[in-house]
Amino acid sequence: MGETPPGNTIIRKRIVNPGGEKLNVIPKAPARPLSTYLHKRPTTRLVALLALPMTWLVGVYIISLTLLLVTAFWFIDPFTSKVIPGFTLQNFVNIVTVPAYLSTSLRTLGIALAVTVVCIAFAVPLGIFMAKIARPWVRNALAVAITLPLWAGYLVKLLAMRLTFTEEGLFNWLMAPFGISGPGFGIPVTILTLTYLWFPYMALPVFTAIRQLPHSLFDASADLGARGWPTVFRMVLPLITPAIIAGSVFTFSLSLGDYLAARFVGGSTQMIGSIIASNINLNPPVAAAFSIVPIAFVVMYLMIARRTGSLERM
Repeated sequence: MGETPPGNTIIRKRIVNPGGEKLNVIPKAPARPLSTYLHKRPTTRLVALLALPMTWLVGVYIISLTLLLVTAFWFIDPFTSKVIPGFTLQNFVNIVTVPAYLSTSLRTLGIALAVTVVCIAFAVPLGIFMAKIARPWVRNALAVAITLPLWAGYLVKLLAMRLTFTEEGLFNWLMAPFGISGPGFGIPVTILTLTYLWFPYMALPVFTAIRQLPHSLFDASADLGARGWPTVFRMVLPLITPAIIAGSVFTFSLSLGDYLAARFVGGSTQMIGSIIASNINLNPPVAAAFSIVPIAFVVMYLMIARRTGSLERM
C-alpha cells in the first residue's frame, strides 16, 4: 500500500490473487449525498421544489376548473334527463335572458358590493382608533373581538345571526322599548350576516396599514387646518388603498360564492350559490354555467382594481 495521494487522485490498491499475480483494483467512489447532487443540478432542484404545489395547482385546481367550463357547454336530454356531452351556448344565454337567473346574478353582485362597502365603512374608523388613539389594552381587546368570529364554526355564526334577528330574537327585544322592530329575514339581514362573517378579512389588513402610517402625517394634517374626516378622506384613504383592495378581494369573492347565509337568514332571497346548489344534481350544465358567473365577476373586479394601480402597490 502506498501513501494516500492528495486531492481527487484515484487510489489504486494492489491485491495479490491466489496465483501470486498482483492486480490493480480501483475502489468505488463514495456515494455523494443528495444535497450535493441537487446543488450541481439547479433545474432538478427547481423541479423538486415545485412538483408538489404544481401538482395541486395544475392537477387539481386548473383541471377541475377546466372540466367545470367544459360541462357548462353540455346539455340535458329532455326525455331521459341525462347529461349529454356536446356544445351549446344555451346555458349561458339563459343566464342573461331568463329574468329569474339575471335578477339573481345582479342581486348577488349587489349584495357582494354592499358587504364590501359596509366592511370598509366600519374598518377604516375602527382601524384609525385602534392604531392611533386606543390604549394598548383596548387595542388588544378590540383585536380579540374582531378575530372572535373566526374562532367559531360557519354554521354556528349563521345560527347566532338567525337567533338575533328572528321575530322574538335579541334585536327586537332590545328595540321594543323604542317602538322599533327588526327588518326580518331578507336582503338587509343577509348583508349584515355576510359582513359579520367576512369583516375580519377587511379589518386586519386595514388596521395593519394604518398602524404603519407615521404620527407626523396626522400632526401635519392638523397643523394645516384639516379636521378629522378631511384627513381620513384626503390622506388616510389614498395611503391605505392597497390594504382596502386586498381586504375587498376576500369580502367580495367570499360573498359572491356564499349561499347558506341567504338560505338561513335571507328568507326568500336567492343568490347564485342557491341556484348552483339546486341544479347541481338536476341540471349540472346549468350549475356549471352559473359557477362561471362569480369567477367572471371576480376577474372584472380585479381588472378594475388593476386599472386604479392599487394592485401594483400591494
